Amino acid sequence: MLDTTMFFTVVIGIMIAGLAGYLIYLQRKAKASENASSGLNNGLQLQAYERLTVLADRIALPNLIARLAIVGLSAQEMQEILLKHVRDEFEYNISQQIYVSADAWSAIKNLREQNLYIINQVAQNLPLEASSSDLNKQILAYLMNDKKGRLHELVSEVLSYEAKKIL
Repeated sequence: MLDTTMFFTVVIGIMIAGLAGYLIYLQRKAKASENASSGLNNGLQLQAYERLTVLADRIALPNLIARLAIVGLSAQEMQEILLKHVRDEFEYNISQQIYVSADAWSAIKNLREQNLYIINQVAQNLPLEASSSDLNKQILAYLMNDKKGRLHELVSEVLSYEAKKIL
């Protein structure tokens, strides 16, 4: 009788230890999965900030003009090309807003709106016979004389600051 009681006690003890071990294993596995998921989210956020930094650089008017300077077009044709590229670049990256802060996304939207406004305002003040070179020169002159023209630098700094907070 004593041997049977001792046997059952040992078996029950082993079962309890096994169950406790299994529960600890499940808890560690869940925590590891949570940490992996968190790391993945941080990676996606960092990639989004990187893409938006590239976007800010690509739609910065001096860079846009340098990339798209086409001789022989009218100012109006150049205006349409510049506007299209700003809009297309923005739309291509619109999905990144779900990974970044509201402030970062707002900064990107403000940069886009300001650039569209500058292009349209400068083009509107040119004579009808103005060339693409005239438009490009006037936009660059405006940017050199107005501190708002450096908004792309400020936006890049905001994006960089927020990305560093994630690291």
